[in-house]
Amino acid sequence: MSSKEKIIKALSSTRSIGIPDDQVKPILRDLLKTYDGNWKLIEEDNYRTLVDAYFEHKENEELEGKRGGLMHDQNSPISLKRPREGEQQNQALPTIGSSSHKSVVREDKMSEVNAGQETTKSTQHGIVIRPSENLSSVKPISAIHPDKNAFTNGNMECNSYQTCSSSSQCARPLSTAPFQDQCSSYICKCSTSSDHVRPITRDQHNKRNKSHSLYHMYDLTKGAEKVKISWVNELGNESIPKFNYIPNNIIFQNANVSISMARISEDECCSSCSGDCLLSSYPCACARETGGDFAYTQEGLLKEEFLNQCMSMGCEPKKEHLFYCEDCPIERLKNDWKPERCKGHLLRKFIKECWSKCGCDMQCGNRVVQRGISCTLQVFFTREGKGWGLRTLNNLPKGSFVCEYVGEVLTNTELYDRNMQRTGNERHTYPVTLDADWGSEGVLEDDELLCLDATYYGNVARFINHRCSDANLIDIPVEVETPDHHYYHLAFFTSREVKALEELTWDYAIDFDDEDHPVKAFECCCGSGFCRDSKKKRKETLL
Repeated sequence: MSSKEKIIKALSSTRSIGIPDDQVKPILRDLLKTYDGNWKLIEEDNYRTLVDAYFEHKENEELEGKRGGLMHDQNSPISLKRPREGEQQNQALPTIGSSSHKSVVREDKMSEVNAGQETTKSTQHGIVIRPSENLSSVKPISAIHPDKNAFTNGNMECNSYQTCSSSSQCARPLSTAPFQDQCSSYICKCSTSSDHVRPITRDQHNKRNKSHSLYHMYDLTKGAEKVKISWVNELGNESIPKFNYIPNNIIFQNANVSISMARISEDECCSSCSGDCLLSSYPCACARETGGDFAYTQEGLLKEEFLNQCMSMGCEPKKEHLFYCEDCPIERLKNDWKPERCKGHLLRKFIKECWSKCGCDMQCGNRVVQRGISCTLQVFFTREGKGWGLRTLNNLPKGSFVCEYVGEVLTNTELYDRNMQRTGNERHTYPVTLDADWGSEGVLEDDELLCLDATYYGNVARFINHRCSDANLIDIPVEVETPDHHYYHLAFFTSREVKALEELTWDYAIDFDDEDHPVKAFECCCGSGFCRDSKKKRKETLL
């Protein structure tokens, strides 16, 4: 690879995590001089040395600005010392997902995101969260809006930058100049902006920070997932709201979820299988739920036929796809004295994955959801007034598993009581009712009418925003550890190809005209041409 290509690749890596080219180029040039043109030390660990040097340079600028009103001089030596493992640093430099992308960040202290959760033992339910005496509550909205007090603040300058195109000044004929001179020349010509770090006054620095601050943390999950998930605010100094990250669902108190080997019969597992069930000559018992054929391809994607069937049922449900309760528990919670007629519950297709009683291993192609998140995700502050959102940093093909919706498992009564205690000023996520198979479950008791709430305990799915009808994610119920379909996992798959940096959205299936719902519908900001929020449309018409 030529030196020009190496420079462009380095700038592309730093640009992907929000560092402007004109600020990183002089740092790169100095590193090349320091290392006598040795790119290996710069490229290793996804350009960690380069980013280390950049952030240390920024810290020195801030210190100099406080002392003398001037930023650090460009020609001062750059420290190349790396933080040792276990040392407390103000920045973290991880690799997220693919080797071609690096999410590099300044790490602020997450004092409000608690590492532990208070639990009590329960022989019936496993992990149970003690009910809070002071459950705060919230005005329902389509997105998670920021909480200023959730984290301590740190800031860094983030100026606009220009990206080289094929017709820009990056193109350069072959040269016989020395290697270091070529590198300096390419760095200078890769952008029309200046390659010098100009000293500016403290007032100028503070003024820029107000409008171009970049708040970034490298791992929202705090090590709970096998991949790191960063969060970034490129528009201001707001931090993500307070919550506890959990990678798996946790029972709040009364939900009846019984997980045991004895409940799984021999014809509901594949104890005689080994290795990868998808490579067997014929499908095993775990494929019965999906019509005798597995839902996944060997590449880990949903089969297109199965995905299209799920999408069709959600977008254009037929009468046979809906189940109507004689005494709907949701309507009864709204008005116990005179409940309205059931509005219908969509009976959806399930995926059944292999589990612990099966003979296959964890790399079996029928264990996609339970292996957890594997794609590169980032929480970011949206520009459309939706608050926080979730996006992918890599291209995702159609049918890719993104994540599952994780939260507290509550009964409908517990959720109703929690909503009644909320003040209206607190921000929260939209809960999910686990009603995908109520029609075949018979009469369910209150402790079997379950839902998921990620307001206080949840995973990254709590940041996925709503979009009416044409969202790029679809939620599909997945059976893993129990055959009882009143509890299941809710997994998100891409409904089409999704490009890198595109926001991930899903349809909450909200009835915007339901005035009696305990969780009031928000004003939809999805921007879809199929938006169902008639109130907003009427308001826009009046304006």
